[in-house]
Amino acid sequence: MIIDFHTHVYPDAMAERIMAALSNVPGVQGHTDGTLIGLQRSMAQAGVDKSVILPVNTRKGQFDTVNKFAKQINETYDNVISFGGIHPDDDHIAEKLGYLKENGFKGIKIHPDYTETFIDDERYIRIITAAQRLGLIVVTHAGKDPAYAVIHCPPDKGRRMLDAVHAATGFVKPFFVFAHLGGNRLLRDAEKYLVGQNCYIDISCSFSGLGDFSDASDADIVRVIKHHGADKILFATDSPWNDQKAYIERFLSLDGLSDSEKELILGKNAEQLLGLK
Repeated sequence: MIIDFHTHVYPDAMAERIMAALSNVPGVQGHTDGTLIGLQRSMAQAGVDKSVILPVNTRKGQFDTVNKFAKQINETYDNVISFGGIHPDDDHIAEKLGYLKENGFKGIKIHPDYTETFIDDERYIRIITAAQRLGLIVVTHAGKDPAYAVIHCPPDKGRRMLDAVHAATGFVKPFFVFAHLGGNRLLRDAEKYLVGQNCYIDISCSFSGLGDFSDASDADIVRVIKHHGADKILFATDSPWNDQKAYIERFLSLDGLSDSEKELILGKNAEQLLGLK
């Protein structure tokens, strides 16, 4: 099974406008139309069995709208799983996370740049700690975002957040996912602060030459996988901003990984984390 752990879709009425706005950012190119149907067509062409959709709450007060759309997706389709979204300035955080848990959501997505809030801010630590206690997975954008000058989730702050949540909860099983190889365009810091820690790392936007996001070489990616452990790496593309088919082909072409390691990364790790087995 192939599971893409990092994708995005937008409501049909908004997708064209959102895709046009985001595609104006230098180096950003859409490979689908941003709709759910567009993602499913991409999945069929690429041979992806399931995709995890990660909504982003960019403003306080979007909780109901964003998660209503996500809930409808989960109730309607079997080949996609939408996480929930939450903003660090939202009120009644515990109740909102409880709602997501009660309604079958597997996890939440946060984006420190879009909310202009550092990952080790007490508001995010409160959200992440509460999510861990509820058994919710948390995925964050990590490293440089091409639309922002300030990096709100650099690896050192990510490590401080992890340490704070561990101190508060004593978690043993990893539940937190750092996207983009732990820190887009901050590979050395990611290796220093996050690689080998009790967390997952996804490989979305990691292959140089597939878009203009990453400066990591294929050898860099293999080194991170080996040092972090293939059992804590998740295959992910950040569709629509990367082409799923090209991404799978590039991943499969990596030298230095065994077939069993590639199987773990392509789907087995995600199956276990999502409780699909």
